[in-house]
Amino acid sequence: MTFSLIDLQLQAGIATITFNRPDKRNAMSDEMRSEFIDALERVAADKAIRALVLTGAGKGFCAGGDIAGMERRMKAPAGEVGFNGWHRQQRVHHTQALLHTMPKPVIAAVNGAASGLGADTALACDFIIASEWASLSWSYIHRGIIPDGGGMYFLPRRVGLPKAKELIFTGRKVDAEEALALGLIDRKTSADTLVADAQAWAAELSQGSSTALALGKTILNQSFELSAQQVFAQGSQAQGICYTSTEHRESVMAFLTKSAAKE
Repeated sequence: MTFSLIDLQLQAGIATITFNRPDKRNAMSDEMRSEFIDALERVAADKAIRALVLTGAGKGFCAGGDIAGMERRMKAPAGEVGFNGWHRQQRVHHTQALLHTMPKPVIAAVNGAASGLGADTALACDFIIASEWASLSWSYIHRGIIPDGGGMYFLPRRVGLPKAKELIFTGRKVDAEEALALGLIDRKTSADTLVADAQAWAAELSQGSSTALALGKTILNQSFELSAQQVFAQGSQAQGICYTSTEHRESVMAFLTKSAAKE
C-alpha cells in the first residue's frame, strides 16, 4: 500500500506511522485523513504487528485541521454547510475511534507542536512520550469551534475537569515540562531519541499475550463509564476467551515443565 501524506514503517513487530506534511506542520487534510484511516485499519488487522507508534515529520506533530479545508467548507452553499460538516465529523470520529480502540498498544511520540486536532489525536493514543520541543494546545477556541477529536472526552480523564476546562477555554500552549507535571504526557525524552524511545517502549508494552492485551484494553477503555458489576461481567467473559488462547496454554505448560525440571 502506497501513501504520500503519511509514512508507515514496520520493524520487529512495531509499526510507526509518521504524518508527512512537514511544510504544513502536518495539518490534517481530508486526503491525509483517508490515508491515515487506511494505515490504522491495516495495523489493526495485521496480527504480526504488536504495537503502534505515531509521530510527525519535521518540526511539528500535527497542527490540527487543515485551514485550506476550513476555507473550502465555508464557501459551500449555505444549505450544504451543515450536512458537509456532519459528514466530515463522521470521518474525524471514525479516525479517532480507530486509534482509541486499536487492539494493541499505541504511543504518540510528540516531536513538536500538537495543536487542536493534533492534541486530540495524541490523547486518543494509550500513552504519550514527548521531546523537549513538544507542546500541546486545544486551540479550537481561536477558530470559534469546540474540540471535535475527542478532547472533551479524553482531556478531563487526563487532567481533571477544571483543568480541562481551563485549557479548552483559553486554548493556551502547554510546553513539555508543564505537560509532564499535569499528566498530559507520560514521559519526556530527547528529540534525538524520541522515536527510538517510543519504539522501545512499545516493544516492552507488547511482549505479553496479544489476546489478553486486546481484551484488557477494551474493558479498561470503558471502565470509567461502567459499574463495578459490569466490569466484572465483561472481565469474566474476556477471561473465558483467554483460557482458550494459545498464549495461555503455552505459558502454563512452559511453567509446569520448568517447575517439574526443578523437582
